[in-house]
Amino acid sequence: MNDEALKDLAAYVKERLDAQIQDALIAYGELTLLVEPGDIVDVLTFLKDDVQCRFISFIDICGADYPMREKRFEVVYHLMSPHQNQRIRIKVTTDEDTPVPSVADVFPCATWFEREAWDMYGILFADNPDLRRILTDY
Repeated sequence: MNDEALKDLAAYVKERLDAQIQDALIAYGELTLLVEPGDIVDVLTFLKDDVQCRFISFIDICGADYPMREKRFEVVYHLMSPHQNQRIRIKVTTDEDTPVPSVADVFPCATWFEREAWDMYGILFADNPDLRRILTDY
């Protein structure tokens, strides 16, 4: 997708979600939205349900650890819209003690990815229905 189309999508999402979008960047041919953890459920719900977006395919959640930052963890959500044939990346930041709201009610498959991020990084997810280790030993 070209940069103009990504800029149009960014403008549309920012117009509709207003204060919930901290920043919108274009990187690596994809739109990246930066949001507060408390807004992640609303933002993903909008991206999934809005008729112009239709990001209905949940690809994954990744974690990144930047130990020198106050909010050391980035939680990165990847979605795809088959309707628009494009992907989008949504990022939130958090620390070791502050949980990120689970998005399992929006995308049930997110439960597994949240468990993985918790297990590998220690990122907490509030209201995850099954937050237990899957890769490491207790």
